[in-house]
Amino acid sequence: MKSLDNCSILITGGTGSFGRRFVRTILNLSKVRKIIVFSRDELKQFEMQQEFPNESRLRYFLGDVRDRDRLYRAFEDVDVVVHAAALKQVPAAEYNPFEAIKTNVMGAQNIIDAAMDNRVARVVALSTDKAAAPINLYGATKLCSDKLFVAANNYKGNREISFSVVRYGNVMGSRGSVIPFFLKKRLSGVLPITDERMTRFNISLDEGVQFVLRALENMWGGELFVPKIPSYRVTDVAEAIAPGCKHQIVGIRPGEKLHEEMITETDGLNCVEFKKHFVILPATQLWSVTDFEKEFDGIRCEYGFRYNSEQNKEWLGVEELRRLIRENVDPTFKV
Repeated sequence: MKSLDNCSILITGGTGSFGRRFVRTILNLSKVRKIIVFSRDELKQFEMQQEFPNESRLRYFLGDVRDRDRLYRAFEDVDVVVHAAALKQVPAAEYNPFEAIKTNVMGAQNIIDAAMDNRVARVVALSTDKAAAPINLYGATKLCSDKLFVAANNYKGNREISFSVVRYGNVMGSRGSVIPFFLKKRLSGVLPITDERMTRFNISLDEGVQFVLRALENMWGGELFVPKIPSYRVTDVAEAIAPGCKHQIVGIRPGEKLHEEMITETDGLNCVEFKKHFVILPATQLWSVTDFEKEFDGIRCEYGFRYNSEQNKEWLGVEELRRLIRENVDPTFKV
């Protein structure tokens, strides 16, 4: 993390689960000059201040990514931006579509403009597996956001700035996800299962933070980084959490997929594989792909390659899921 030493870093959505863990990590592991937590919730900012008392490197900036003027003020003297702010709940986005567009799409463009005009050096935007071949509005807005950040490299002119995107799957134990939901529902003796065939990718919060940090270290601009992470079956999660519970099949919800995908077959045509991750290359060539592959020891993916949770090579079993739940969600968890 030497490249973050003496840097001023701003994180949008900084009071969320990712933001808090990201802030704690870089405070502990780097000699960062300043961290600006940009978010719209004053209560969460107050709570975060109690979590990091007397930390002189932290600044709290109230604002919304929809507010272009406020972003311009916040981005003054900033070197690095991590964009984690978004409206993420699929049902809420379906019911309030233009609200999601204003935050996830128009907000993304505001981030790009503010970063360019304030001479920020590096910007990494967080994406989601739902942005690959999207079937819901949330995924569609994040795909649009991804395209905006990648394309920003095409018209930066002589500015020394790079934009890249990080895309990964479900964060274990995140709000509204299946594991905390099952932990609560097991007390009733019945677990609602959408579909017994359903699979999902899995990544811990710490792994997500470390992957973003690696992207910041290695980015050339225009890449879409995808980590190699394991999958799980929803029935194995149910077995891991509540082996004695009855399963009630409730059907897939609107806007939900049976299996998640992070790299489509079409994206695979323009994808490079590395030891621990993949990179989807920018559509417009910005630098030598050959040099990029040599620099990081990568190889082009074969024709027909795709990366989804059903056809993954790495899987989490029941016992492994139980261990991860104790490590990442609830230390007191017992079957």
